[in-house]
Amino acid sequence: MALNYIWIAFFLIAFVVALFKLIFLGDTEVFSKIVEAVFTKAGDGFTLSLGLTGALALWMGILKIGERGGLIKIISRLLSPLFTKLFPELPKDHPAIGTMILNLSANMLGLDNSATPIGLKAMKELQSVNPKKETASDAQIMFLVLNTSGMTLIPVSILALRASANSVNPTDVFIPILIATFISTMVGLIVTALIQKINLLQKTVLLYLGGATVFIIALIFYLGTLNPDQMQLFSKLLTSVLLFSIIVTFISVAAFKKVNVYDAFIDGAKDGFKIAIMIIPFLIAMLVAVGVFTASGAMEIVITGLENFFALLGFDTRFVEGLPTAFMKPLSGGGARGLMVESWGNNFELVDSFVGKLTSILQGSTETTFYVLAVYFGSVKIKNIRYAAIAGIIADLAGIIAAILVAYFFFG
Repeated sequence: MALNYIWIAFFLIAFVVALFKLIFLGDTEVFSKIVEAVFTKAGDGFTLSLGLTGALALWMGILKIGERGGLIKIISRLLSPLFTKLFPELPKDHPAIGTMILNLSANMLGLDNSATPIGLKAMKELQSVNPKKETASDAQIMFLVLNTSGMTLIPVSILALRASANSVNPTDVFIPILIATFISTMVGLIVTALIQKINLLQKTVLLYLGGATVFIIALIFYLGTLNPDQMQLFSKLLTSVLLFSIIVTFISVAAFKKVNVYDAFIDGAKDGFKIAIMIIPFLIAMLVAVGVFTASGAMEIVITGLENFFALLGFDTRFVEGLPTAFMKPLSGGGARGLMVESWGNNFELVDSFVGKLTSILQGSTETTFYVLAVYFGSVKIKNIRYAAIAGIIADLAGIIAAILVAYFFFG
């Protein structure tokens, strides 16, 4: 429903701005530009979706190998000790723990289509031990915040879209997305734990979260000792090694489990192809709406206002062009995707620019806060969500700030 209102708003605002420019500023070309944008962006959406097909089929094939090889279940067992501490109100062997881990693991690996039904099942299992059926429990809120904060290990759709847009190095946002989404998840976790009075200084929690935090800090510290060229070289090397290592690990584990790796890849690739085809109308719809909004001059008004505001505060204003994507992300993943692609330029010539990389990092999370809140809580008929939205928004804000800082750090 939110996406419906956003889509309508883009057109109505564009019409009002264009009418104002025609009547009061004498701009006789504005409506011609809007009509041209409608057809141009529709073509861009189709072209981008076709280019997306190959990369998406490849990654969905690889991820299907990992799924059938039981890698997500292995991750589930590894994370189980941590989750028993983060969800103290659940019995130790409650089925919701395993299902939640499966959901979050699938999200981290970019399997968001598989993650949603698993997440709905987890919410139903959490509801079974919820004493107040119309009010969100602490466990349900913690699960939602961890879900919406969206830590991502393999941002499949972003890498595929960047490749489709002919990026020189589509994977150069891999490490920045990992760092930004890690920070978002940690902030969401800490805020929720403080509200729920969960002790994060327990040995088990410190071992897991502390170890991950030390790794991220060490990575940032080491990168900070390099000059820009060395940083780019190291980031590219690390990204390539990690991604190919993941591919080899998925294949190796599946082969060890006697999975037919080739058939698994083909089945996953078919799913990837179907997803790419399914995306076409949604991507065209959002690109056309954003294109109309931009061609009318409405986007320029928003960007100029924000630039002037941050310039008065003494900030470097290059990040401002990425803020529309940031503001849209909690409301609509499709809308944010459209704004991200719009920031890449008419012919995607800006995909490797600072703002092109920034919007890619901002879009790197797999989930959309208000969509998840509506769908997950709605599935179990919860009406009182308590502080879930606030905690989710705080995590989103942390992710936005982290993405901007990381973009300057890597691509400054």
